[in-house]
Amino acid sequence: MADDKPSATAETTEEPKGKVATKKPTTKKSEVADTIQEKLVKIQSELKAPKGQYNSFGKYKYRSCEDILEAVKPLLKEKDLLLVVSDGMVQMESRFYVKATAVILHGEETITVTGFAREAENKKGMDESQITGAASSYARKYALNGLFLIDDTKDADTNEHKNQVDKTPAKKAAAPKKTEAPAPAWKPTTEQVTVLRDLMKEKGLTEDQKVNTEKFITDKATYDKMISKLNLKK
Repeated sequence: MADDKPSATAETTEEPKGKVATKKPTTKKSEVADTIQEKLVKIQSELKAPKGQYNSFGKYKYRSCEDILEAVKPLLKEKDLLLVVSDGMVQMESRFYVKATAVILHGEETITVTGFAREAENKKGMDESQITGAASSYARKYALNGLFLIDDTKDADTNEHKNQVDKTPAKKAAAPKKTEAPAPAWKPTTEQVTVLRDLMKEKGLTEDQKVNTEKFITDKATYDKMISKLNLKK
């Protein structure tokens, strides 16, 4: 007989699948691009700008605008930065100044520093174009100094240097060596001259001989010898 009991059916239940956690992609710190400020800080700490110029008259070394630019170019290339330096004339009251601007650029980010230098009213050995050129070079150097934290307070073109020079004790001039004054030339007395001339006349000397004899006598010893010689002359 057929079994009328309903057959049991095995029920299978599927457990809900757990949610798989998705990790957000992490970016290594080294892969994060530095900001322009961070790049500049690195350049400021790495830059070595030697004093490559020498003033033979003042006997001192100094750093020029060109020295700074040559030293910083490799660092700018390494950090992918652009440096632009420019200048222009500005008038303040009755004097003219050169205003220099140094700009660091990275994309749309910029950092700007300015420097000023006053034109000298006159400078020996320079024409007007050279005076302006010198002021431009100084102004550009001051702007670069501010941008890259270069301390030039002891350079020869600053008041600090002048103050140091003024405070430096001057070397005492060597005392002149004492030299004994030469003894005054000997001169026969009037009486001695008379005795000599009378004796030369008595011995029959010619005028030329008399003159030469007097020239020959330069001291008392020579005079005495000449008198003795004339006395012996027959």
